[in-house]
Amino acid sequence: MARDIFISYSQPDRECAYELTHHLEANGFTAWIAPRDVSPAAEWAAEIIDAISAARVMVLVFSASSNSSSQVRREVERAVHKDLRVLPFRIEDILPSKSLEYFLSSHHWLDGFPAPRAPHYERLCTCLRQWLPDAPGQGVRADAAAPIAAAAPVSQPLPAAGSSRASRQGMPVSSEELRRLETRLARILGPIAGVLVDRAAAVATDFAELEHRLAAELDTAEDRRRFLQSRT
Repeated sequence: MARDIFISYSQPDRECAYELTHHLEANGFTAWIAPRDVSPAAEWAAEIIDAISAARVMVLVFSASSNSSSQVRREVERAVHKDLRVLPFRIEDILPSKSLEYFLSSHHWLDGFPAPRAPHYERLCTCLRQWLPDAPGQGVRADAAAPIAAAAPVSQPLPAAGSSRASRQGMPVSSEELRRLETRLARILGPIAGVLVDRAAAVATDFAELEHRLAAELDTAEDRRRFLQSRT
């Protein structure tokens, strides 16, 4: 189910992230947060990618912990790659690491300190009302908002792990070749690589197209070059 907002956070900030989610939902926004909204027995990485794809804004609970979290960095990378607006909500007075600064330097920031946080949550809601004036609960009739909601990204179901719809269509890609592609991509993107390989394999018509679809998932020319050259 599509939600207005994807909440990205690091585990030590869980209490703040859930408090923020509760405040957003009390103000009429819909939010997606893990692990609350991860389906039982679902593949975690696939759920994260689908939730980011379906959201309209990412709110990043930014702290020293999230600043050093590889999982948070991957989520922000995916959001930026998909042209999703990212709103960092700083709960500590720190600056982003170089790896996050690359993605966040041009984004608007909001501070969630000093305590208490409630007034900062309200400022966040005010900003989000400007970004999402048509969100449910923001004073727009459901029928008026429907055309915008219909235009939101819709995730396609992933093939089962280890399978490839493309191979059943005649593309000669073995499970071993898919595994090698996943290993190459994982060196750059981490565990999300497996989900992306399965998804690309479901629509590619030959190995070259599959490889270049995966390269297109990478954000920089240098990463794409590294991935394509790693075939040798």
